[in-house]
Amino acid sequence: MIPNSPILPSADSEKEEYDSFFSQLADVSAGRAPIPGVAADDGVAPDAISLRVTHLVKRYKKRSVVKAIDLEVRQGEIVGLLGPNGAGKTTTFYMIVGMVRPDGGNVFLGDQDITTLPMFERARRGIGYLAQEASIFTHLTVEDNLHAVLEYQSLSKAERMERVSELIMEFGLEQIRKSKGYMLSGGERRRTEIARALATRPKFFLLDEPFSGVDPIAVEDIQNIVSGLKSSGIGVLITDHNVHETLAITDRAYLLFEGKILKQGTAEALAADPEVRERYLGEKFTLERYR
Repeated sequence: MIPNSPILPSADSEKEEYDSFFSQLADVSAGRAPIPGVAADDGVAPDAISLRVTHLVKRYKKRSVVKAIDLEVRQGEIVGLLGPNGAGKTTTFYMIVGMVRPDGGNVFLGDQDITTLPMFERARRGIGYLAQEASIFTHLTVEDNLHAVLEYQSLSKAERMERVSELIMEFGLEQIRKSKGYMLSGGERRRTEIARALATRPKFFLLDEPFSGVDPIAVEDIQNIVSGLKSSGIGVLITDHNVHETLAITDRAYLLFEGKILKQGTAEALAADPEVRERYLGEKFTLERYR
C-alpha cells in the first residue's frame, strides 16, 4: 500500500503514485487446487486452496525472532495471529505479506511457492492486504479511490462502473461516495480501504491491526465485513493487539510466544487453555463470540 503523506500532495503527484503502483496489478487468477485432509463438512469448500508457511525463520543479526513457524489459512475461514509484543507475530505477518524476506522456510499459495515474490506479484495471484496505516488517496473521493484500483484491470468502463457501484453498496459508502479521503472519519476510512483492497476479488485477505484507531461502532462494522468475507469464500488472516475483537470472529488462531507457536486452536479452546490465560489472556479474560 502507498501511505498518505502528512502533507496533502498535489493531484498530479498522487496520480503518478497510483499510476506507478497499480500498473503492476493484473487480474486475480482463478485457479483452484484441493487440499489434502480437508473434510467437506468443516465449513471450507473441498476445492479451496490454502495460504501456508512452512518452517519460516527470521533473524536480525544473531537474534532469531521467528523460529521455524508453520501455519495455514484456507479459503472460507478466518484465522488470527496473536501474541504479546516481541513475540514475532508482526514479522511473521510481514513475511507472509511479502514486506520482509525470510531467512528460511517457504510461503505457499496453493501449490505455488511465492516466498521470493514481491508484494505486487502476490497481489496478482490473489493476496489482498490491508495496512495498519492510512492508505487511501486523500485528495480523491471515495468513489475515485475505488476507480483507481480498477483502472488497470482487464475491465471495460461499464464493468468498472458496475464494480464500483457494487462495492459502494456492499460497504455502506453511499453517503460518502463523493467525500474526499481527508474528510473521512476513522471508521469511514477503514471501510473505504477494505472496499478498495477487495475490489480485485482476492482469494485471501491479510489485515494488519484492522481494529486499531477506530471506535466501537466501527469495530462492529469491520467484524461484519470480515464475517461476510468468510461467507464469500475468502480466506482471512488477522493480526491485531485487540485480542477480544480478534478472537470474537476467528475460526482458529495461532498464539506466538518468543518466536514460536505456543498454542493453536479454536477461539474457545485458546480461551479455556490454562497456559494461554496465564501467559497471554489473563485470568479474567472472557470470550464473547461475534454473532
